[in-house]
Amino acid sequence: MAYKKMAGTCAVFIDEHDTKSSAQERDGLSWSAQELHVQDIPAQLTRKEPMQNSLLLEGLEDYDPPSHGDVRLMQCMASDFVYIAPAKAWVQYSSR
Repeated sequence: MAYKKMAGTCAVFIDEHDTKSSAQERDGLSWSAQELHVQDIPAQLTRKEPMQNSLLLEGLEDYDPPSHGDVRLMQCMASDFVYIAPAKAWVQYSSR
C-alpha cells in the first residue's frame, strides 16, 4: 500500500487510492507503508475526539500532543487517521 502526503500539511498521509480525496488534496510523492511504519500500528488504539480537518490534526502538537496509537476521525473526509510515533505522522487508517 502507498500513501500521499496531504497537501498543505507536513505529516498527514492519505491512502493514494482513496476516492474521497481529490488530486488537489494529495501531494505528489508517494510514501510506502514501510516508510511510514504502518506495520508498527498497535493492536489496541486509543480513540480521541474527532477533528474537522488535517490542519487541526497537526495543530495538536501544541496543545494535546499525540501518542502512538491515537486515532481520530477526520470529519471532512469521514475517515480515521492513526498517529504513528516512529514516523511522527498521522496516517489514514482502515481496519480492513
